[in-house]
Amino acid sequence: MFGAVPLLIVPFVLYNLGLLGIFGGGDDPWVTEILSIGMMSGGVFTMTLGDLMVLIGLLFLFLEIVKSARASKASIMDHLLSTLVFIAFLVEFLLVKGAAHSVFFILMIITLVDVLAGFAVAMRAASRDINLN
Repeated sequence: MFGAVPLLIVPFVLYNLGLLGIFGGGDDPWVTEILSIGMMSGGVFTMTLGDLMVLIGLLFLFLEIVKSARASKASIMDHLLSTLVFIAFLVEFLLVKGAAHSVFFILMIITLVDVLAGFAVAMRAASRDINLN
């Protein structure tokens, strides 16, 4: 049952929690600096909360692609739910003021890549199952 749940719902929920002020106040919580490291070159590596959200999205994208490579009955439901998550991202991006942000847009594109990769992997696996005698 839980194998069909799209993992990219996690960044979607986290982003919306951030809009509610869970990660700090202000108009744009995604520019909050969470890490700053001085490098040997003299430069400073800085990671913002928005950068962390994109990183989380990419990690879940990797896990989703690994999940899509398996052939099971849950994979069809997983593809359907992943498509619904993408639609939720798209609708929120178009209709919610706080979602008009580059971090949300990148997460939405990550979700689109998940949907397209999931279908591509499924089509490739299905073509291997066809046996012509």
